[in-house]
Amino acid sequence: MTPIKVTRRGKDCIRRPARKAALGLLGRLCALVLLVLATPGCWVHKDLYTQALADLSFERNRSVDLAKKLKAAQAEIERLTGAMRERDIKLQEATVANADLTRKLDELTVLNQALQDRLRAAGQSLDQVSAEKGSLAAALAETRKQLDELKRQQAAAEARLAQFQELVKKFQKLADAGKLRVVMRQGRMIIELPNDVLFDSGKAEVKAVGKATLSEVGKVLASMPDRRFQVAGHTDNVKIQTAKYPSNWELSTSRAVEVLKILLDANVKPDNLSAAGYGEFDPVAANDSDENKQKNRRIEITLVPKLDEFVKLPAK
Repeated sequence: MTPIKVTRRGKDCIRRPARKAALGLLGRLCALVLLVLATPGCWVHKDLYTQALADLSFERNRSVDLAKKLKAAQAEIERLTGAMRERDIKLQEATVANADLTRKLDELTVLNQALQDRLRAAGQSLDQVSAEKGSLAAALAETRKQLDELKRQQAAAEARLAQFQELVKKFQKLADAGKLRVVMRQGRMIIELPNDVLFDSGKAEVKAVGKATLSEVGKVLASMPDRRFQVAGHTDNVKIQTAKYPSNWELSTSRAVEVLKILLDANVKPDNLSAAGYGEFDPVAANDSDENKQKNRRIEITLVPKLDEFVKLPAK
């Protein structure tokens, strides 16, 4: 709101209508008096006198009304003057506060520039620091993930090692007698029995000494009812071609089935057993000597791993 400046001249302007009315009334009264004085022996006309009194009463009332309006106007002027004074004080306070904020903003701008200069001097920017922090966090998370996986693999390996040692212990007597071997191959625990102890050349019927050995093996396997086993037959690379066994596939498979039957007689659960024949296609040694060929002629009873025993390998 634009402040209103009230001067003495302004107040005179407000009082001027009342003053003018009073002077007019006084003038008429004076004229009446002069008329009376100028006319000796004459009485003032009654209507003129009554009109003069009425005019005087009207002017008096009008003067009182104007005085009230003048007083109200003066009160409004004083109120507006006070409001303007309060506004000026608030405006001054706001101006001071704005100046203080501007000063603080300038100080922060200078401080921010100094920090940016220091970061650049160190060869890094704030964005680079944030990016490096994110990269380090991601690398740390990946490292922790790999560490957890390694711990899991280590625990699984230790469990399988303990299991292998327990299996070796159970077959220690037969192993010491040279009737079998307990080996770990490609992550699998295998009971390996040489064919020459179990079968005659080119035949799938188990010899008596072989049956005795397999019965002892079956007793141990029966003591592990929660494990599954696969019986696999293997041959050397000497070809066989008879009416009963057209190839080493049939011979190795038939031998595995015969061994499986003896294990069943030893009370191994049938749903824990399976049979397979590999022929000459899964050798453990080169078929370049009689000794190596003897190693390849074998029966393997593999302890089938459970799903939770598989160790997760890296993607590569």
